[in-house]
Amino acid sequence: MPTIWLNAVAWLRRRAENVIVALIAIMFVSFLLQIAFRYLLNHPLGWTEEVTVLCWVWLVLWGAAFILSDKEEIRFDIVYGIVSKRTQRTFTVISSLVLIVLFVVSLPASWNYVLFMKREKSAFLGMRFDYLYSIYIIFAVACIVRHALIGWRAFRGGETPEVDVLPDRERV
Repeated sequence: MPTIWLNAVAWLRRRAENVIVALIAIMFVSFLLQIAFRYLLNHPLGWTEEVTVLCWVWLVLWGAAFILSDKEEIRFDIVYGIVSKRTQRTFTVISSLVLIVLFVVSLPASWNYVLFMKREKSAFLGMRFDYLYSIYIIFAVACIVRHALIGWRAFRGGETPEVDVLPDRERV
């Protein structure tokens, strides 16, 4: 990959990490506010729980889509670890294809569900649920792209996902 692309990917990854940090900070502040108002002032705040849940959903899916490396993904590798590199690449291509198909097939229904949820609003903040669940569409598209790249790399004889494609200097 040309250096300019690697630099762009590294920059985007750092921005994605900034989003995660902001979400964690918002969760933490909401959590502290809830504790202070509930136990010190005896006046619980309902909106802090909604903010915490919203941030948690976005944090998990955003992080899985843009922050986790291929190496950090959970794998069942009992058989994978004892076969040859060529067979590992075959497994990687097959699993990538299966995941791509599953996400692509589920995408229209997921899109329809997100659009349907614009009718529902959160109890305290009145936030539309389509905004909350829209992160799943972003996550699904990111997974499709990621596994297309993983499968293509394995098909062409490149490294399999247990080898991290990002150099250590790009890690936080």
